[in-house]
Amino acid sequence: MAEQKSLDKVRNIGIMAHIDAGKTTTTERVLFYTGKKHKIWEVHDGAAEMDWMEQEKERGITITSAATTCFWHDYHINIIDTPWHVDFTVEVERSLRVLDGAVALLDSSQGVEPQTETVWRQADKYGVPRIIFANKMDKLGADFYMSVESIKSRITDKWVVLQLPVGQADEFKAIISLLTMKMYTFSGDKGIEVHEEEIPADMLEKAKKYREEMIDKVSMFDDELAEKFLAWEDPSIELIKKAIRKGTITSNLYPILCGSALGNKWVQLVLDAVLDFLPCPLDRGSMKGIDPDDETKILERQPNDTEPVSAIAFKIATDPFVGTLTFVRVYSGVIKTGDTLLNPLTRQKERVGRLLLMHANKREEISEIHAGHICAFLGLKDTRTGHTLCDMKNPIILEKMTFPVPVIDIAIEPKTKSDQERMGIALSKLAYEDPSFRYFSDPESNQTIIAGMGELHLEIIVDRLKREHKVEVSTGKPQVAYRETITQDAKGEWVFKRQTGGRGQFGHVLLRLEKNMEKEYEFKDEVTGGTIPKEFIPAIDKGAKETVAQGVLAGYPIINVKVIPYDGSYHDVDSSEIAFKIATYRAFKDAFMKAGPCILEPIMDVEVVTPEDYVGDVMGDLSSRRGMIQGQDKRGNAAVIKAKVPLSEMFGYTTDLRSNTQGRAQSSMSFASYEKVPDNVAKKIIEERSGKIKAMDAE
Repeated sequence: MAEQKSLDKVRNIGIMAHIDAGKTTTTERVLFYTGKKHKIWEVHDGAAEMDWMEQEKERGITITSAATTCFWHDYHINIIDTPWHVDFTVEVERSLRVLDGAVALLDSSQGVEPQTETVWRQADKYGVPRIIFANKMDKLGADFYMSVESIKSRITDKWVVLQLPVGQADEFKAIISLLTMKMYTFSGDKGIEVHEEEIPADMLEKAKKYREEMIDKVSMFDDELAEKFLAWEDPSIELIKKAIRKGTITSNLYPILCGSALGNKWVQLVLDAVLDFLPCPLDRGSMKGIDPDDETKILERQPNDTEPVSAIAFKIATDPFVGTLTFVRVYSGVIKTGDTLLNPLTRQKERVGRLLLMHANKREEISEIHAGHICAFLGLKDTRTGHTLCDMKNPIILEKMTFPVPVIDIAIEPKTKSDQERMGIALSKLAYEDPSFRYFSDPESNQTIIAGMGELHLEIIVDRLKREHKVEVSTGKPQVAYRETITQDAKGEWVFKRQTGGRGQFGHVLLRLEKNMEKEYEFKDEVTGGTIPKEFIPAIDKGAKETVAQGVLAGYPIINVKVIPYDGSYHDVDSSEIAFKIATYRAFKDAFMKAGPCILEPIMDVEVVTPEDYVGDVMGDLSSRRGMIQGQDKRGNAAVIKAKVPLSEMFGYTTDLRSNTQGRAQSSMSFASYEKVPDNVAKKIIEERSGKIKAMDAE
C-alpha cells in the first residue's frame, strides 16, 4: 500500500502543451527518474507507458487522460497526463478542474503555439498555478529567448526566467540556474547523474543580469527580499524561493525553465521546481459549494481529514478487466473501501467497492484515500463526470463542470444484425465516459448520428467501437452541427383540440420566448390563477425541451432561449399531458417564427504557420472559405496568419494547405463561437432539411 504523506508534501499536477511539444515524453522521463519505470519508452516507438490505448500508441498522441502516482524527495506527486488536442478538450477541462498546479511545455523552436494559448486560457479559467518549461532546447531552430518573448506577447506578462540554456540546438549542453548561480550538466544512463559546475566565463555576465531581473520581479512578493534587493544585499536562495512560491501559487508569477526531455537534460530540476513552487492542497485552500436543499447557502470544506467527505468525480473509464472506473479527487475527509457516500445531484447513495491507485493502466489496491489525493473508485452506479460525492449527513454540491457542445457529426450504420444489437450498448458506454460525445437517432433518415468535437474525435470513437466493442460500422461524411436561435422576444399561442368519438384531447398554451445568452435552455412558469393546472406544467416543459432538441427551422437544436408559459386553458375531461405537449410544440413554433429566427454555425479560430512565399496563397484560400483574416505575425522565418473560418468550409483543408504550400505550412484550429450564417447559406440549409420539419409537423 502506498505511504500516506502529509498534505504539504502532496502535489496534484498536470502537464499541458501544444501537440508535439513533448508532453508525453516529459511524463515518461518523470516516471523513469522517480523510479516508476526502469526503461524509458519513446512516443515515436509507440510504447509510451502513459499512452496505453492502442490508438494512442499508433498515432503518437494522447487521447484520454491517464493518472499516475510517483514520489520525489519524499513528496507524493499525482500526475494527470492529458491530451491537449482541441478535439479532446473535455479531457483538458475535467483534468484542470482537479489539478492544484501544472507544468506548461513549449517547443522552444516554436515558442507559444495556438493550442498553448487555448490550454493557457483553460488553466486561467480554473485558476491553476503554472511553471513553464521551454522543451526541445536541442532541436534545430531552438531559441530560448524567442520563446520567452512569445510568452510575453501571447500569454502573460507575469513571467520570470529562472534558468538559462548553455548553447542552443546542436550546441545545447547545460543549464544555468539563476537561483544557485551554478551550471548543471547531466551524464550517465539517460542523464540520471546531475553535476553542479561553475558558470562559464562567457555566460557569467548574462547570468548576473538575468538574476538581477529575477530578484527585481519576485521581490514584490516578499518584503524582506525587497529590502535586501534595495540595499544591494545578496539574498539567500531560500528567501528567493519563498517569494517565487508565493507569486506562483497566487497565479501572479510564472517561472520559466528550460531543457530537453528527449535529451535527458532537465527532469530532475523541473521536479525540484514542482516541489518548490507549485501548490499543495493546503495552499489551494477550502473548496466552496452549495447546499443541495438551498442553492443560496454557500458551504465550505477545508482540505483535511477531519472535515466531512467531499470529492469530485472527474473522469469515467471502462476497464475490460475490472469494469467502470470513476476517477475521483478527494477534497476533504477520508474515504474507505465499503463506505456509502451520497451523490447530491442524483440523490442516490453510492457504495465504494474498491479503491485503486492508478499508474497509467496499472492498478494498486488501497484501503482508504485521504483529503487532497486522487484515485479510482470501483462500484459506483449513478455517478457521472463532474458529480460531487459527499458525506451522507453533510451534503454539499461542489462547483459543477461545464462541457462544450459538439460541433460535428456523422451518420453510422451497423454492418450486421449482431453489430446492431451491440452498437447501442457500446455507444451508451462511450457517451457515459465522454460528456462531449453524443449520439441520437435521426427521425427523418432513421440513422444513428454520433456527434463530437472534431473529425479526429469521431474517428477515434468509430475506432473504439471496432476494437473495444467489436462493432463494425459504416460511416457517412462529416456534417456540421448547426444550431438555431432567436434574435428577439416573441409570444405564441396554440389550442390543440381533437375529438375522435370517445374522450377527446384539449390543451391551450400561451407562451413567451426570450433570448437568453446565459443558458442554452431555461424554463420559467408564470401561469397564474389556475388557468393551466400545475400537473400539466411539467408536460409543457417537456414539450418545449423536445421542440428545442428537434429544432423548428431546419431540425437543428435550439440554443439560448428562455421559455415562459404565462396563460392558457384546459378541459376538465379532455385535457391530458400529451395534449399540452402538442399545444406547446405548436405555440413554441408560432413564437419562434415571430422571434427573428436564424441558423448558427460553428466558427473556428484558425492559425496557419507558413513560409513567407505562400502568404498570399494561404490568405486567398482562407478568404474563399468565408474566412475573416484577423491578423498576421512573424514567428522566426515564417509568417503566422490568424483567421476566423466557418467549420463547414474547413473539411479537407489540411490536404489543400499541403498542396498549396508544397507541404511546408501547418495549421491548427479550435472552436471560437456560434455565429449567424449568411442568408443565402441559411436558405440552402433549410431547403435541404425541410423534410425533417414536415415529418415533425405530421406527427
